Formats: sequence, C-alpha cells, structure tokens
Amino acid sequence: MSPVLSQFEVPVTSVHRVEADGVDVFYRAAGDANAPCVLLLHGFPASSFMFRELIPRLADQFRVIAPDLPGFGFTEVPEKRKYTYTFDGLARTVESFTDALGLSRYAIYVFDYGAPTGFRLAMAYPERVTAIVSQNGNAYEEGLGDAWGPIRKYWAEPSEENREVLRQNILTLEGTRWQYTHGVANPESVAPESYTLDTALMERPGNKEIQLDLFLDYASNVKLYPKFQEYFRKSKPPLLAIWGKNDPFFIPAGAEAFQKDLPNARVQFLDTGHFALETNVAEIAAAMKEFLERAGAGHREDRPGAR
Repeated sequence: MSPVLSQFEVPVTSVHRVEADGVDVFYRAAGDANAPCVLLLHGFPASSFMFRELIPRLADQFRVIAPDLPGFGFTEVPEKRKYTYTFDGLARTVESFTDALGLSRYAIYVFDYGAPTGFRLAMAYPERVTAIVSQNGNAYEEGLGDAWGPIRKYWAEPSEENREVLRQNILTLEGTRWQYTHGVANPESVAPESYTLDTALMERPGNKEIQLDLFLDYASNVKLYPKFQEYFRKSKPPLLAIWGKNDPFFIPAGAEAFQKDLPNARVQFLDTGHFALETNVAEIAAAMKEFLERAGAGHREDRPGAR
C-alpha cells in the first residue's frame, strides 16, 4: 500500500468470543493491542452493534473493545450457569471479561445500561479507569425523564399485570423503533437494521423475561446513585457527558448534574435522541478524541500481547 493510500485506510473491526464468569462473551475489537484502551458499554435494548460506526473512528488512536452484555447481542449464557440477570451480575461479568483480556487500564464509554454497569466497575477499581465518557448514561435522579413512569410503577408494584404492560408496550418492534427515532429531526435517517436487529434478538425464547427482570432491578441503580456520586467526588475521574438532549429517558438535567460532583466535567448537548450515535457519530468521535487526549488517557497496556 502506497503512503498516499495508507492514510485512507480504515481500521478493521474484528469479532471474538472469550469465556468470562462462565459466560461466552461476544465482543468487537479494533486498534493496536498496545494502544490506550477504550471500553465501550452498550445499553438496552442494543449490543456492541451500536458501536459499529464509532469503533473504526477511534481505532486509529486507541485499542477499542466492545462486549455484548449477558442477555444482549451475541453473548451466550449457558443454561447450566443459572445466571441471575441483575446489574450487579452484569458488572461482575464485565469485570471478569476485562480480566480475561488482561485490561489493566482503560477509559470507559457508558450508555444507558452501560452506565450503572461501568460505574460499578469504576467504584471497585478506580485505579483502572483513566476517563469516563457518558453518552446518556445516568447517575442522578434528576436525569430520569417521564418515560420511566411505567417502569417506576413496576418498581413500586412488581405485579404480573405491571410486568405485562411493559412487555406489550416496550418489548416490541414499535417500542424499540420509538427509542431510536424519538427526538431525531429526521427519523428516516436512522438505519432500520439497528432497531430491527435489537428486536430480532429480543424475540429469542426467554429473552423478554430477562429484559423484564432487568427493568425491575434497575431500581438498584437508583439506590446506588449516591455511591456513584461519592466515587466521582473521591476519585475525580475526567468525565465528558455528551448527551442527546431530546432523550425522553435520560434528560439533560442528568448530564448537567455531573458537574455538582465533578466541577471540571465537560458537558455537551446534541440535537438528537437517546441513540445519539445513530445520528451524530462523527461529532461524538471527534469530541471523545479531543477529551481523551486532554484527559491524558494515553496509558499503554501494562501487559502487551493481551487479546
């Protein structure tokens, strides 16, 4: 490849599996194995597929790792594992995953469910986390929008009737499409394979019960918000909150609240919805690169050669 053409090369994203916490974790990876690492943690009802456009935009400078959480994407949980689908459980699996890959230092990008998962990890190992990028990843009660109403009702009364309301109104193709397109200026610009893939994976036998269990357990995250905030104040991680301002679930007040505990946190709003990467990936990638460079999140892996 000539030097003229090489500057236009796009880093290749590869897919892998690794056993971690008794789970067959599927993950996407790109970039130099010895470059500073960025761990991408997806949310509901998505998977590492949501990072398909972000990964190559970061991988020229970073080692980028994006796992599918248990219950999502192509990660497989053996029936004999008797997995308990809670956010504590997801965090334990991600911790085991980072150990399996030999990740000793990394920045984290947290979105939606990825936030309480990643913040648990950061609280347990603050020395490992070089920086945090929160894209609509909440840690404050004021960040919970009105769209949480039906789920809050389920927390207060976890009856089969309230569970069924969520099943019929959220765990559907229309419910998933709405999450992707609400607040987007041109909903037709959102690639249909995103919400279509999420829906297909959610329709697998037993998966909706997993999602309903996680809806119920999300209340444990709200109880942990004060602990997350204590971690921010004590460890002072560099933090960028880059937020789709039209998100009905995690509203702008949640992004601004980070500055209460991290006065130097950078807050940036985008005129889009919950899944901001679907419409603003180039802007988010550029903001991340600038932020991570300024934050000094350039520590190279202590254990070169890890997968």
